[in-house]
Amino acid sequence: MKVLGDVGLPFRKECFIEGEENFSRSEKSTSQPRNSILEAHQVSQRHNRCHEPPGRRRQQRAAEPVQCSSRNGVQCSQSIRYNVAAARWDAMEYDEKLARFRQAHLNPFNKLLGPRQHEQEPSGKAQEVTSEETLPELPAGEPEFHFSERVMDLGLSEDHFSRPVGLFLASDVQQLRQAIEECKQVILELPEQSEKQKDAVVRLIHLRLKLQELKDPNEEEPNIRVLLEHRFYKEKSKSVKQTCDKCNTIIWGLIQTWYTCTGCYYRCHSKCLNLISKPCVSSKVSHQAEYELNICPETGLDSQDYRCAECRAPISLRGVPSEARQCDYTGQYYCSHCHWNDLAVIPARVVHNWDFEPRKVSRCSMRYLALMVSRPVLRLREINPLLFNYVEELVEIRKLRQDILLMKPYFITCKEAMEARLLLQLQDRQHFVENDEMYSIQDLLEVHMGRLSCSLTEIHTLFAKHIKLDCERCQAKGFVCELCKEGDVLFPFDSHTSVCTDCSAVFHRDCYYDNSTTCPKCARLNLRKQSLFQEPGLDVDA
Repeated sequence: MKVLGDVGLPFRKECFIEGEENFSRSEKSTSQPRNSILEAHQVSQRHNRCHEPPGRRRQQRAAEPVQCSSRNGVQCSQSIRYNVAAARWDAMEYDEKLARFRQAHLNPFNKLLGPRQHEQEPSGKAQEVTSEETLPELPAGEPEFHFSERVMDLGLSEDHFSRPVGLFLASDVQQLRQAIEECKQVILELPEQSEKQKDAVVRLIHLRLKLQELKDPNEEEPNIRVLLEHRFYKEKSKSVKQTCDKCNTIIWGLIQTWYTCTGCYYRCHSKCLNLISKPCVSSKVSHQAEYELNICPETGLDSQDYRCAECRAPISLRGVPSEARQCDYTGQYYCSHCHWNDLAVIPARVVHNWDFEPRKVSRCSMRYLALMVSRPVLRLREINPLLFNYVEELVEIRKLRQDILLMKPYFITCKEAMEARLLLQLQDRQHFVENDEMYSIQDLLEVHMGRLSCSLTEIHTLFAKHIKLDCERCQAKGFVCELCKEGDVLFPFDSHTSVCTDCSAVFHRDCYYDNSTTCPKCARLNLRKQSLFQEPGLDVDA
C-alpha cells in the first residue's frame, strides 16, 4: 500500500502502477506538471469507491427498491421502512466504533508530512479543504511526486471510512445538529418499543446534552467535561493540595490542572480524565437508593477471578505486588489503587448491632456512603424492630416525631404559622414532617451521640408553645374531655391524653381507660346515622 505525497491520498499497488505511467509521461512533457497528479488522484478516487466500508454498503443495499409480491402494499412498505431503519442503525453503530478505534489509535507518522501539512484552526480542528487545494506546488524542473518515503512505505494514511452518523465525538455545533437530526430520523423509522429504538433515544439525549454544553454562553468548554455520567468542573483553587482518585498521586494546583465531579466529588488530573472507567455513583443514588444490609457479604477471591472488583487488575493475598484489600461494606476485594483504607460507618452493622465503629471501605463505597448518609431509606420497624427495646433514645425520638405529625395540621391551617414558617425548623429533616418510620444514617449517628434528642425537643417545645399559648386560632381548635367535662383544653399531642382512632376526639387518659375506651362522640355519631336512615323508612310506611 502506498501514499501519494503530502496529500495523503490512498494508493494501492494497481493504482500506483497507473500513477507511475502518468509520471513517466510527465517526464517526457514538462509543460503540464500538474496534469499527471490530477489524473492519478482521479484514479485513486475511482479505486476508493470500490472499497467503501461495509456499513455504507449495507445502508445502500437496504435503500435499494425491493420488488413486493404481497398484495398488501401497506404492510410491505412498512416492513421495507423498518429494514431500512435497521440497516441505518447498524451503519451508525459500525461507523461510531470505527471512529472510536481511529481516535484511540492515531497515526503518529501523519505528523511527519512536512511543511505542507494542513494548518490548524484555533479550535484545534483541521480545516476542511478540497483535494485540489491540497495539491503541492511543484517548482519547475523537479519531479511531480515529492513525498516522505517513510510514510509511503508504511501506508498508514489510507482512509476508506466515511464520517460516522450520530457521532459522539463531534465537537462542532453544526456537526452535533446534523447528528441529532439523523438520530431523530432513525428513531421515527425504527419499530416501536424495540431495543434499537431505545438505544437511539439514549444516544439522542447524550447528543442534545453535549449540544447544550457547547451553546452555553456562561461556561467555556474547557471548564466542563462530561464523562460516564460524571460532570467535571475545572477547579480554580491553586493552594489546596488534593489526591487524584485515578492515579493515587498528589495534585499540585499551582502547576497542574485538575477537575472535580459535582455529583460524587471525584477528583483527578486533567490527563487522567480519559482513563476513568467507573461511572458516577450519584446516578446509582438517584435511581437505586438503598443500602446493603448484610454484614460484609464476602464471596471470596475466586468468585472475582482473583481480580479487583472495580478496575479488574490482578490481585491476590500473596505472590502479587498488588495487595488484595477487602471492603467491609460490599465484602469484595480491591487493589491498592481502588482501596485506600478509608474508614466509614457501615449501615448494616448499625441497624443490626448498633455498632458505629468505622471500618475500611473502598473508594467507590466511601463515595456512595457519603452521598447516602442523609437519605431516609431505613425503615427500622421492619428491618430490626427489637432495636427499640435496647435503645431508649429511639423510643423518645419516635414519640417526638409522632407529636410533630399531630401538630402539622394546626400549622397548615394557621396563617400566623405559615408566615412565621415554623415548619422550616425541620427543613434539614423533611422526612420528620412526613412520617415517623424512616431514618437516615445521619439521624442514627446523632441519636448515638445524643444530639438529635436535644434538638428535636427544642423544636417540639417551640411548636407546642405556638399552639397552646401564642396563637388564639390554634387554641380554639383544642378539645374538651367529654367524659369528665373538666380541666383545661386538651390537644392530641399532650402527654396525658388519649386520642380516639375513629373520630380523633381527645380525652384524658385516665377517663378514657376508666370508661372502657368507649368514645361518646362515636356513639353520638352512630345514633345520628341511624336516625337519618330510619326517617325515610317511616315516610314510606305511612
